[in-house]
Amino acid sequence: MQLLDKSITIPAAPDNRGLIQHFEKAFSFRRGEGEIPVRLAITSLDGGTYSCEIGYLIGSDHSFAEGCESIFAFRQRNGVNAGKFNAVFIVPTGIGAEVGGHAGDASPAAQLLASCCDQLITHPNVVNASDMNEMPANAHYVEGSVLCRLLMGTIGLESVRANRVLVVYDNQADQMIESLVLNTVESARSTYGLDCTGIYKLEPPLQLTASSAPSGRAVGSGRNIDKLFDLLRETAEDYDAVAISSLIGVPDGHHEKYFNSAGTMINPWGGIEAMLTHAVSHCFNVPSAHAPMIESREILNENPGRVDPRMAAEAISSSFFQCVLKGLRQSPRIVIDPDQMAASGVMTARDVSCLIIPEGCIGLPTLAALEQGIPVIAVCEGSGLIASELSSLPWRENQLFVAENYWEAAGILSALRAGIAPGSVRRPFARLEVKTWRETKAPDSTVRHRYL
Repeated sequence: MQLLDKSITIPAAPDNRGLIQHFEKAFSFRRGEGEIPVRLAITSLDGGTYSCEIGYLIGSDHSFAEGCESIFAFRQRNGVNAGKFNAVFIVPTGIGAEVGGHAGDASPAAQLLASCCDQLITHPNVVNASDMNEMPANAHYVEGSVLCRLLMGTIGLESVRANRVLVVYDNQADQMIESLVLNTVESARSTYGLDCTGIYKLEPPLQLTASSAPSGRAVGSGRNIDKLFDLLRETAEDYDAVAISSLIGVPDGHHEKYFNSAGTMINPWGGIEAMLTHAVSHCFNVPSAHAPMIESREILNENPGRVDPRMAAEAISSSFFQCVLKGLRQSPRIVIDPDQMAASGVMTARDVSCLIIPEGCIGLPTLAALEQGIPVIAVCEGSGLIASELSSLPWRENQLFVAENYWEAAGILSALRAGIAPGSVRRPFARLEVKTWRETKAPDSTVRHRYL
């Protein structure tokens, strides 16, 4: 069983409407035997075509995935819950976002946005910072595919007091590197009471390799995924969340090049990490997160010098794993049963009040928000290399708001929470356009209306 990413160009839909169904149909014609889509990025909307990059799980035995809905499954929400104001904050992994493209450097933005809503739902790429995780107290920490399915209306989220966390790590020849992982887990157990119900060493290990897509996004490939899935299937009754630490292959000298790039180089490890956790959470409906293992004692002992502040958390870490454990400790339970989704206390698409994304990022969460009528705030500052034209999508009036930075995004969020039209606190303040409504009679005497 493997993880692979491939690029696809498909014809554009008329007026960019019905895009979820359009993509589902287009990919169904292009999907090979035994391929299960797990992650989608739309890298450009260019007049007559769409450029897409899609991650697939490929293998012969997909019995574990029986009953799993397609990533394109969509359910229109039935109304809106105005009792709470909850926001989803996404910074896609592997796009080189200046805010959120490094080691937890979007955490201050997440803290700010969380102060403007009742609940902030976000994902590891925003708050994971190697040995640190400073996610807001009112945050839900969920994997990217879970965020997607929440907005698509196919799952709900239920708060938990604590999860039973299963730890899986790669077999390592160097016992010291293995000890870094084990000591990280033990420190979590002894300091904040992590409930770890099992630690498993994978032999043979996962074979994850980082690479770049044609757009420049960080992606990758993975082998021996079936070994991990066999383990998760056999121990399914023993855990509520899965934390994974494994090697990710990168070219020689990549670490030095990365730390010397002053933050301009896209983090190469995050792309394949996202593909793996998307596959795990999609197929097993549990929270999951991944951290890369240090490759060797030599790399561990390298002196990166004083690095870009956004990389500093990586430069001081040895296992990169603590942020994963802390995040998964109280990650919400994934609810898939429609009856349970309707229960009190379960958050669904009805409870999502706003989506915040970097400008130009179009994936299934953005398309889901478009179809669900959820307001979207697109932030220009530090948006990364993806630059699709969000404005070309058929937004409802006052559904898409473009903010220059996260300060402004917080202001827009606060206005929406207060029920104030954001434009009313900006100047100049435009007059409303007056339209004339006139009745006309058609030849068959039916009454028709038109705007003049």
